[in-house]
Formats: sequence, C-alpha cells, structure tokens
Amino acid sequence: NLIIADGCVHMANLCLAACKTINGVSALHGEILRRDLFRDVCALNPGRFTYVTNGIDHRRWLAQCNPGLHALVCDVLGSDRYLLHPEELAGLERAADDPAVLARLEEIKALNKQRLAAWVFRTDGFSLNSDAILDVQVKRLHEYKRQLLCAMRITQLQLMLHDDPDQPFQPRTFLFAAKAAPGYATAKRIIQLLCSLAADVNADPVCRGKLQVYFLPNYRVSAAEMLMPAAQVSEQISTAGKEASGTGNMKFMMNGALTVGTLDGANVEMHEVLGDENMFLFGLKADEVARLRHTYDPQLLYQRDPVLRRVVDQLKTGFGDGVTYEDIWQRLVMGGDCPADQYMVLADFAAYCDAEERMCRTYGDRTAWNRMSLRNIARSGIFAADRAIAQYADTIWHVPYKK
Repeated sequence: NLIIADGCVHMANLCLAACKTINGVSALHGEILRRDLFRDVCALNPGRFTYVTNGIDHRRWLAQCNPGLHALVCDVLGSDRYLLHPEELAGLERAADDPAVLARLEEIKALNKQRLAAWVFRTDGFSLNSDAILDVQVKRLHEYKRQLLCAMRITQLQLMLHDDPDQPFQPRTFLFAAKAAPGYATAKRIIQLLCSLAADVNADPVCRGKLQVYFLPNYRVSAAEMLMPAAQVSEQISTAGKEASGTGNMKFMMNGALTVGTLDGANVEMHEVLGDENMFLFGLKADEVARLRHTYDPQLLYQRDPVLRRVVDQLKTGFGDGVTYEDIWQRLVMGGDCPADQYMVLADFAAYCDAEERMCRTYGDRTAWNRMSLRNIARSGIFAADRAIAQYADTIWHVPYKK
C-alpha cells in the first residue's frame, strides 16, 4: 500500500491514507472494495468503508429531456411534486392496468423515437428505422462493458437471416455510441469493428427493414438527451464484478427503457426494486466469474459450440469493407498479452442471446411491455440524485441537508 512507488503516485493508496471515509458507488462496488481491492486496509478499520449508490437528476433526465413523459407523470400523479420528491414516482404503479395510460406511454415513446430519427438524419444523414425496437448501448468503450458481446449477437442475427430470410423476425435497430481513451488501442479497434459491422448489415438486402446498426458519432450530453427518451432496450451487459455503478442504466430506466443486463454495478439494486419480471437478466454473477477464472478455457468453449464458433470466426472473415479482425479473434480465443477472453464474452454469449430472445417475445405483447416500462419509471425514484446527496450528507459529511 505504498503511496509513492516505481516512480508513480498511487492515487488509490493516497486516498486510503488521507480520507476519513472510503465510499463505493453501488452496493456491489462497496463490497468489492471491502472484500477484494482493499481487504487488508478494511480489516484494520472496517468502519471507514461504506457505499452510497449513484443517483441522477430526474429534473434533467426525465422532466427536461422527456416533456411528453413528464406531462403523463404529472397527470397520473396529479401534480409535479415528484420533481422535489422523486419517491412519489411510485404512484405511477396505480395506473399499471389502465389501458389509456399504457397507450399514451407507448405513443410518447414512438414520438421520441421519431424525434431521435429526425435528429440523426438532420445531423448525420442516416435514416433510423423508428418502427423497429430501438436497442441502445451507449457508454465509454471498454472491453469489460462488452460492446463486443452485442456485436456478436448482431452477427448471429445477420447469419440467421441469411440461413432463413423468411423466418418470423422482430425488426431491431441497434444503436451504439461510445468514446475510447486515447491510448486504448483495443477499444479503438472495437469501434472500428462496430462501424464495419454497421456498414455491412445496413448494405445487406436480406437485413433491409429487419436489422439495422448505427454508431452515433461524438456521443455527448446533448445526444444523450435525445437518446434516453427514445430507447426501448437498455444494454447493461458488463462482466459481473467490473462495473462500479453506472448512471446510464438509471437514465434509461427512468425513461421507460427495459434493461437487458448482468447483475453488475447498480443493476444489482435495479433488480432489487424491479425483480426478474421487469428486466431481462442473464449471465455469470460476480462470484461465479471469480471462481471460473481458475479453470476457464475459452478455446474449448469455442471448439465445442458450432454456433459460437461461426459467429466468432466472422471476425477473421471480416465484413463488407474488407477489414478483418483477427487480432480481436485472437484476444477472445487464444489470448496473448492478456489471458484469452478475460471479460468472459464467450462464456456469457449463449445466455445473452437467450435474454435477447426473451426480450423480443415480451415485446410482442405490447400491453405487457408497456406495463413493464411503466413499472421501471415508477420504481426509478430511488436512483434520484436527491437521495444520493441526502445519504452523503447524513452518513459521510454529517451536515444538515434540505432540498
């Protein structure tokens, strides 16, 4: 736990030495700090360790960026008191079986999708299919966030359509947005891969009207304010145990998107309030990931599963632009400068595809889907920044707090 070593200042160790409280930003993150990263320090003084789950400003990320939904919330609740008392969003649940409210919720989402499509066309010249499920993964580009897992699913869907173009298929638009750290070469390669995949799928006549991929350039707050109200599916698929908390997951939830995700970061607490029935969970849990690392053999998994092998081998074959991605194939299957598939992409692939299929089947029942969407909004008050600041004031800063 040296603060200065090997010519570097170790910032985490400096914080451990100087700070009165060491705070995790979600329940899972707090436990990882206690039990794993800083276990020895925690054993000396466990009372210094706590967690306060992140929060987002519902005034910005619901009322301001989604005025149609704000109006619906106010109509159902009878006032706009939720702006200062986000826990009152829970009152929306009384309308969960009201056909008029559910129909209005669906109409608001459709209008937001159309507004996003018009904005994308105006700014980038791309025509989003606003009639398809809008499946969104926006966040920093990092291997642990597993944009690559979603890309593999898209490849599988494209191959399925080529195998049987006439099969029943729920149209889907996958939208990515991300930026990579300047020196993170693999992340930049994954962005390139996503763009290659998008160009290939969007030019494929078999996929026309069924499958679409778009990488939104220059992701920023103003873009997020267009995306969050429009998204129907929120991809929160990081390797369990790697995500500290996340705030995009909360913004999507607050705007009625349904989560396809792992039990990681604040997804754990989202699951506590939503249950299995209002989100689409899949994959290894954090403790399972830790145990599997000792015996995990992605090469064996690759050899035994022909569906997985076909999808992964598409990386070596490349896409319509002629660019191949054998380096990424190598990282997944064989390893090299790091262990093969260190973020368990191959291990979670089948479970992820199953979750996506469950999501699509649920989407076929519009009433059930809209009811789940309303419940996500109603139960999102716990993730408001007001709650987080009140907890900081009470448990860490020990100062009076008044909204």
